[in-house]
Amino acid sequence: MKSNSICLSIIGGGVMAEAILSRLLVKQVFAADTVLVSEPRAERREFLAQEYEVRVTSDNQVAVSNSPVLLLAVKPQILNKVVADLTPNPQSTVISILAGVTIAQLEQAFPQQPVIRVMPNTPATVGAGMTAIASGSQARTEHLEQARSIFAAVGEVVEVTEASMDAVTGLSGSGPAFVALAIEALADGGVASGLPRAIALQLATQTVLGTATLVKETGMHPGILKDRVTSPGGTTIAGVAKLESAGFRSALIEAVKTATARSKELGQ
Repeated sequence: MKSNSICLSIIGGGVMAEAILSRLLVKQVFAADTVLVSEPRAERREFLAQEYEVRVTSDNQVAVSNSPVLLLAVKPQILNKVVADLTPNPQSTVISILAGVTIAQLEQAFPQQPVIRVMPNTPATVGAGMTAIASGSQARTEHLEQARSIFAAVGEVVEVTEASMDAVTGLSGSGPAFVALAIEALADGGVASGLPRAIALQLATQTVLGTATLVKETGMHPGILKDRVTSPGGTTIAGVAKLESAGFRSALIEAVKTATARSKELGQ
């Protein structure tokens, strides 16, 4: 392996790592042969190598030593185990997507290195992700731009303070699961009302996508959009009243708050 040929090393070859990797290659941010993925599972290494033609290894130190950009994509609970035997590379920018793992923890593991804490979400797989980034004490503008260029390939990017990262995790990190539940429930409602399953799911999915696109592209407040759809004594206001009586909005608020709290727990 030629060390100067690696531009990005990824420790962890799971679902989110693959989502980011696939978009980086599609967008030609990196060439496949300049990416190295370190993954302990042999079958997963083989899959990534065959599917994306990237380099693979089971040795995390190889990944750390041979790249100017290191992306951490392991489970947050095993970070200490992963970094215990590593010798940091002071020339490398460390980007972490580990939920709940603080910049202070990352800087302790990688002292005197620029660290960027990142929270993407699963729509990154189709280039529709939402990513928040927060910079460590050693990170400069060029390091933030590195992170932006990587995650712009998978969707939109916002910069936040680290104090906001747990809330970001609770909202946009966990949010796709909440939206998926809403889509599934809408489709179930359609089936309960007599629609075939496939048509109900298509209607539910496109309705959520179209509504989100309308809010995003027009800048219209969701409450205004809701008011425009609810005519006096009509079907929509009857449904909205039922949602309110069932605590729909409160349930979503509490889901985000609970996911946020769990993110904080993971970092302790």
